[in-house]
Amino acid sequence: MQIVITAGSELPIYRQLMRQISDAIAGGRLRPGDKLTSQRELAEQLVIAPLTVKKAYDELEREGLIRTERGRGTFVTVAALVLDPVQQRERLRDPARQLLSRAHLAGVPFDEVVSLLDELRSELESERQSREETRDDGSGGIDS
Repeated sequence: MQIVITAGSELPIYRQLMRQISDAIAGGRLRPGDKLTSQRELAEQLVIAPLTVKKAYDELEREGLIRTERGRGTFVTVAALVLDPVQQRERLRDPARQLLSRAHLAGVPFDEVVSLLDELRSELESERQSREETRDDGSGGIDS
C-alpha cells in the first residue's frame, strides 16, 4: 500500500495517515490479517517523525482497526469490519457533520452531496469487487 502525504494540507500528517489506512481497509485494499509497514520504516519512507506514525497507529488501534503484536508487527483486525450498528453510526456522526458544514459553506445543495456520496459508494464497491477478483485469481497481494 502506498501512502502519500500532502505537506500543505489542513489535515495533520497523522490524520492523513489514519485516513489513508482506514480508506484502504474500507476499500478492501487492506484486509483482516494484513501486516502494515512498521512505524520506523513508514517514517523513513515518508520522511516524517516516527512519533507521527506512532500517533496514527495508536489512534487506529484505539479505534479497533489495527492491532500491534510485540515482536511481530501491526496487523489489520477482524474487528475493523465488525462493529455494531450503534458504533458504526456514532463513528460517522462527526465526519458527516463536517461534510455537511463544508458543503453548506461552499454552497453545494444537499441533494448534490447525496449524489456525490452515491458516486463514491459505487467507486468503493467497484474497487472492493476488483480487489476480491484479483485475490480470488491468486494474482493479487498487498505491498507493505
